[in-house]
Amino acid sequence: MTTEGVGRLLVSCVDRPGIVAALSRFVADRGANIIESDQHTTDPEGGSFFMRTEFHLDGLEDQAEEFERTFAAEVAEPFGMDWEMNYASRRKRMAILVSRYDHCLAELLWRWRRGELYADIPLVVSNHAELEAEAERFGVHFEHVPVERDAKPAAEAALLELLGGRYDLIVLARYMQILSPTFLEAARTPIINIHHSFLPAFAGANPYARAYERGVKLIGATAHYVTEELDAGPIIEQDVTRVTHRENVEALERAGADLERIVLLRAVRWHLEDRVLAYGNRTIVFR
Repeated sequence: MTTEGVGRLLVSCVDRPGIVAALSRFVADRGANIIESDQHTTDPEGGSFFMRTEFHLDGLEDQAEEFERTFAAEVAEPFGMDWEMNYASRRKRMAILVSRYDHCLAELLWRWRRGELYADIPLVVSNHAELEAEAERFGVHFEHVPVERDAKPAAEAALLELLGGRYDLIVLARYMQILSPTFLEAARTPIINIHHSFLPAFAGANPYARAYERGVKLIGATAHYVTEELDAGPIIEQDVTRVTHRENVEALERAGADLERIVLLRAVRWHLEDRVLAYGNRTIVFR
């Protein structure tokens, strides 16, 4: 993947004429070539406007500070934009948290080793020790941080110390612990979770058993950003598969595991490629 000189601009503002022209002209006037551009509006007359522009400019990283300052003054401020500029050559650092289920962890690490996830993954943390060998198989450092029933604050403090504010993304690859508001505030890092149901249906624990009891004909998986409200953060990706009365709970779990792997993979990949814009409790995903 060629990443040197590749920039990604994500912007949002109130929709009005001239936004696309101003942004494109700014990039072109600096000799950049637009590689990808996508946009969305909730209403062309005063709605919310969103845009992702990926471009290539030789020496972009060396002029990053000037580029951002000039863009803010000439484009972002006149249009009242919320915006962020990302540089594809700056690999994001990602930490993975997992419990005993290995399928999502294995999928992420395998795709990463194949070069399909452009990130650094220096750390896997688990509240159980069983998956240490799986992490080491991919050359990733593993830390065991047990979570005792009456000592969760201490466990979260240890986890925060391990993370140390050095990560751009935390992925919960079936990490079966609820992170406290205190942890979320201290981490100050985007966190993506995979939930084993098609949210908002069957939020919380044991969704496959509850889906079986309800006699559903579809089961699903949901990747979302983590917020203080359990399983209610902005949804990034979902998928479903059909089931029948013949499947028992174990069969639902097997089918669901396949969905969980691919749904989490897509969400993580899109986040790493700066394709996701949070919008209230929703997301705009430029795929």
